Amino acid sequence: MLNATPIRILVADDDADDRMLIGDAFEEACLKNPVDFVEDGLELLEYLKHEGKFADLAEDIRPGIILLDLNMPRMDGRTALQEIRNDPELRNIPIVVLTTSKSEEDILRTYDLGVNSFITKPVTFDGLVKVVQILNQYWVEIVALPANID
Repeated sequence: MLNATPIRILVADDDADDRMLIGDAFEEACLKNPVDFVEDGLELLEYLKHEGKFADLAEDIRPGIILLDLNMPRMDGRTALQEIRNDPELRNIPIVVLTTSKSEEDILRTYDLGVNSFITKPVTFDGLVKVVQILNQYWVEIVALPANID
């Protein structure tokens, strides 16, 4: 069953090239979802809590899913994940780790912290487009998400 309203996707990734490629992959996959980008874990939390440079963000703007890189400056994805899962207002937002790491330790730790899925970034653009299409099919078209994650 298709969701009536496209869910907002929030991508947290410090690498400008990766953000551009992810944005291009969403376009190539013809996704109609609004996609926002933040550059590290601190910006991610500010976005989610409407603080800092995101203080003027409309209160009803909340992502339906977060794509989270692990290795970022200031606050890495592991710490941000733990902060989100410890916050009663944010803990229900689905989080998919999308990272270059293939470390078994990272996989185990992020699942222990409550991540919903762990995906290693593909090395090719076509591979990234395929991942985006699969993410869309599963998280947007198939999974039932809470209408209001508050």
